[in-house]
Amino acid sequence: MTRRVLFVGLAGHGHVTPTLPLVAELVRRGHRVHYACGPEFREAVKAAGAEWVRLPGLPPFSPPAQVGPQIVALWFRHFFAALAATYPVLLEHCREHRPDGVVYDATNWPARLVARRLGIPAVRTVPNLAENESWTGVGDALTGGTASQPEMAALAEDVAAFAAEHGVALDVAATMDVTEDLNLVFVPRAFQPAGETFDARFRFLGPVLGDRENAEPWSPPHPDLPVLFISLGSIFTDHPAFYRACRDAFDDGRYQVAMTIGGLDPADLGPLPATMQVRPWFPQPAVLRDAAGFVTHAGMNSTMEAIYYGVPMVAFPRMPEQVVNAARIVELGLGRRLDPEDLTADTLRRAVDEVVRSPDVAAGLAEMRAEARRGGGAAGGADAIEEYLP
Repeated sequence: MTRRVLFVGLAGHGHVTPTLPLVAELVRRGHRVHYACGPEFREAVKAAGAEWVRLPGLPPFSPPAQVGPQIVALWFRHFFAALAATYPVLLEHCREHRPDGVVYDATNWPARLVARRLGIPAVRTVPNLAENESWTGVGDALTGGTASQPEMAALAEDVAAFAAEHGVALDVAATMDVTEDLNLVFVPRAFQPAGETFDARFRFLGPVLGDRENAEPWSPPHPDLPVLFISLGSIFTDHPAFYRACRDAFDDGRYQVAMTIGGLDPADLGPLPATMQVRPWFPQPAVLRDAAGFVTHAGMNSTMEAIYYGVPMVAFPRMPEQVVNAARIVELGLGRRLDPEDLTADTLRRAVDEVVRSPDVAAGLAEMRAEARRGGGAAGGADAIEEYLP
């Protein structure tokens, strides 16, 4: 039975990217999919087979190298304003093109409000660790220390004003984490803290990659050298000191290094060894497929892709939820964590060598990789959506 499904994910590679294989699978099965997101992802959602629904883009937000409660509070208010602008767009779209179901990213609360207002079944996608009554680690990490920040009081006023304007029930807590009757979590249950306490409303799909590793080819330029991939994601790229430390750590030619630097000028890094490639962006799955090690910010999408390919990690987290992910990486024996205050060329080199050579890390990754591939991925998610929607 063909269904019309609306996906909603305003922004963020870690939020939108893992949903695209799910979109492609639903389209392959004959369903009609619309995807509401910012212009940044227009071509990506069209390539997955969805019809794009334009949302106002997320305005730029450039966090400093160290992110504390003040910056998090500023981000909450910044992100709330961007999401609030999407509510009338989504409401109008769903009234004119009523879907059989709405599948929305966990941070995109306007989609939940629209679905409930119009009586449309809703599915939530969770691209990070999930939360329930037994475990609230991500929320605790994000909100820790923010209560005393003036921006949080201002956020509460913003939320109250929005609720009054649109005649909806909404408070700050309801913009953070609200469980649906079906929640698709893009991590293996074995990676989830307190995983055994999550009920049948939560489907742990594991990494959802689809055909992304083949979307753009990449091959190691030095076939005789192990590949080291270095990436801090798409946000924390404006910190040349980190990249210079990486250059100094791996200038001896023992690894061939692929390093993403975003919009940073390569000239800011100084001379680079012949065994180091720097680009604004690499096709991450294609690089990880050949990688011996991964220096990562421990964003969940990157963490899951490393697990999918069995790549040891050195986690260098920059945001509170990334700190939680890094702790889980260490706890499960999948790699090491390196703190900013400990970053030198020497400590970085030793950390990478340690995880790449460790038989314990290799064994932990092999076990978690097997768990990840049992989650069902995009096909399992599509099955769950088809079973859930009327």
